[in-house]
Amino acid sequence: MINIVFDYDGTLHDSLKIYAPAFRKCCELLEIEGLKEHSEYTDNEIKKWIGMDAKTMWNTFMPSLSQSLKDKYSAFIGEKMLEYINQGRAVLYDGALDILEKLKADNYRLIFLSSCKNSYMQAHIKAFGLDKYFDDFYCTEDYGFIPKYEIFKDIKAKYNGNFIVIGDRYSDMKVADKYGLKSIGCVYGYGTEDELKSASAVAYNVKDIYRLVKTID
Repeated sequence: MINIVFDYDGTLHDSLKIYAPAFRKCCELLEIEGLKEHSEYTDNEIKKWIGMDAKTMWNTFMPSLSQSLKDKYSAFIGEKMLEYINQGRAVLYDGALDILEKLKADNYRLIFLSSCKNSYMQAHIKAFGLDKYFDDFYCTEDYGFIPKYEIFKDIKAKYNGNFIVIGDRYSDMKVADKYGLKSIGCVYGYGTEDELKSASAVAYNVKDIYRLVKTID
C-alpha cells in the first residue's frame, strides 16, 4: 500500500483565513499593553509565519520579547484560532475534500502530520470530518514540537509500504529528503518556491494533487 503523508496548513487548509485575524488581535493586545508600537500588517506579511513553529515565529517577529510573554501571546493566537474554527470560519482550499475522497477510494492510506497543537488538530477533525479520510493523525505538540522528520520515524515504523509526502514548507520536504521519499510541493501555500525545490513534483492548486500522485506513485 502507498501511504500519503499530508501537511495541513497551507496544503489542505487555507489557514490565513483564521491566522491573520488572530495575529492582528494579538498585535492589538501587544500595543494596548505597551509592548509594541502600532503597525498594519498585510496578509502577505503575515502568511510567512504560517507553518513555522512558535519558537521560530516569535524569534523572527519579536525576538526581544521575554520567553514567558512569547508563550503568553502564542497561546492567545492559538485560542483565537480555535474560537474562529468553532465559529465555522475555517476554510479548506476548494476541492481539498474531493481530493482526499478520491485518494481514499483508490486505497491510498492517508496520514495527517501537522506542526500544530493537538486541540487545533482535533477542532479541524471535528469541523471537517477529517477522520472519514485520514487513517492516522500526528501533530508536533504530541512529540514536544520536535521536527516532522523525527516524528516520521514513528510513522515509518508503524506502516509498511512506500510513502509520498505532500506539503508547502521546507519542513515537509525535509521529511522526504531525509528518507529518500517522493514528494509534492504545494506552491499555492505559504512557503517559497525555493523551500520546495527538492520536491518530486509541484502543485499550483490543491486540485493538482490527485493527478500528481498518480504520476509519481
